[in-house]
Amino acid sequence: IPNGVNPVAPAAPDIIREKYGLEKDSYILYLGRMVPEKGCHYLVDAFKKLHTDKKLVIAGGSSDTHWYIDQLKEQAGGDDRIIFTGFVDGALREELYSNAYLFVLPSDLEGMPLCLLEAMSYGNCCVTSDIPECTEVCGDHGFAFQKGNTADLKRLLEQLLSQPDMVKCCKATAADYILQKYNWDQVTERTLELYEQVKSAK
Repeated sequence: IPNGVNPVAPAAPDIIREKYGLEKDSYILYLGRMVPEKGCHYLVDAFKKLHTDKKLVIAGGSSDTHWYIDQLKEQAGGDDRIIFTGFVDGALREELYSNAYLFVLPSDLEGMPLCLLEAMSYGNCCVTSDIPECTEVCGDHGFAFQKGNTADLKRLLEQLLSQPDMVKCCKATAADYILQKYNWDQVTERTLELYEQVKSAK
């Protein structure tokens, strides 16, 4: 039984404009736990090689991995296009999801990534590594690069930055697709059915 998501109302970029100078579609977003297996180091490496005015926003808190965040900041090397927000929640989180040009999840390892479900529920065009746990969530409504391959990630980001119509088409279908596939009402019904089966078997 998978995770689920609920419909959401996109939020205008008010807080993120005031706090980080971000506008709608002006940044690429990673939002999740800051741990090595999430692959943010691939994203920072690929982004630094891009010729773009868009920002890279890396949002998330430490999971006893302060050393990894320090490593990422050192890797960013003073590139003022790269913004580290730390842990985000509430309205700030909603605005970041609502206004990204792309959402990127470059993980080496996943279970079922809730952040990917959430990103798609906000109508994001999502880029992920080609591990099954991510590609099975996105289906034909996202884009994948070869896991751990920074050059392939850079290639894909360049392609999507140069083809905004492709990104727009992906965004147009993402929310409906994910809400139909991973609807919380259906997930809840399946969970209750499982409990009833276990109860009846005793």
